[in-house]
Amino acid sequence: MSEEEEPGWEVEQDDEWGVAVIATVGRQLRLRREALGMRAAEFARAVGYSEDMIYKIESGKRIPRPEYLDKADKILDAGGLLAAMKEDVEKVRYPKKVRALAEVEAKAVEIGVYETSNIHGLLQTPEYARALLECWQPAYAPKELERRVSARMARQSIFERSPAPALSFVLEEATLRRRVGGTMVRQQQFERLLEIGRLNNVTFQVMPLDSPPHPGMSGRIELLKFEDGTAVGRSDGACNGRAVTNLRELRVLELRYGTIRAQALRPEESLALVEHLLGET
Repeated sequence: MSEEEEPGWEVEQDDEWGVAVIATVGRQLRLRREALGMRAAEFARAVGYSEDMIYKIESGKRIPRPEYLDKADKILDAGGLLAAMKEDVEKVRYPKKVRALAEVEAKAVEIGVYETSNIHGLLQTPEYARALLECWQPAYAPKELERRVSARMARQSIFERSPAPALSFVLEEATLRRRVGGTMVRQQQFERLLEIGRLNNVTFQVMPLDSPPHPGMSGRIELLKFEDGTAVGRSDGACNGRAVTNLRELRVLELRYGTIRAQALRPEESLALVEHLLGET
């Protein structure tokens, strides 16, 4: 598969911001090329793409790769103006819902998650995410599946933030025992959990299968707190699953999440369980 054909580089037509960004980038590329008197075929040979792809990018129908913008900047002598568009262009590649989630996570100073059905997206390896998404119905087209895997992995840049946010994860033991992917996929996923679970800013816990009833049995809970003191939360079992920001509803979610953490295995016990499961695979 050539770089031109690589999946995930078509802009979503219902993504108004994304469409506007790619249209603007394409227009700037075309204007710069035409200002130098360079024909599309000549530019295509110089940049290493087909003439058809040049027209698609310049008309806003295709998202240019970062490497394309770097090459175009040099060939068109743009002085860094075209290369500077890479950050916005990279964001447009991902579905707008995932992009919005990543933006909220990037602003949070504290994140708490209780997950019931599968290992949380921030903890997944690419192989686990792909195996998980492959079972969804209706099935994703191959290009869309790879696009969603890439978007999920991009969210994990949160682990590289400085200062690091405080992250807390509680996973139901069933999410670890479910056989998502083959042996190698599961081994890599367990190793990833051990790696993240040992970070200083991360608290990783497992709710054992034999635990007594607890407030999380109605579904996942997510709590994000921000530097200005505000917060947002969501729970499958409260407020119809919608995001909440008012103090009364947030207190309910905080109470439930706090109780869940108190009933879950301690972090050291949780990591020991993951090590045991790794040894069994």
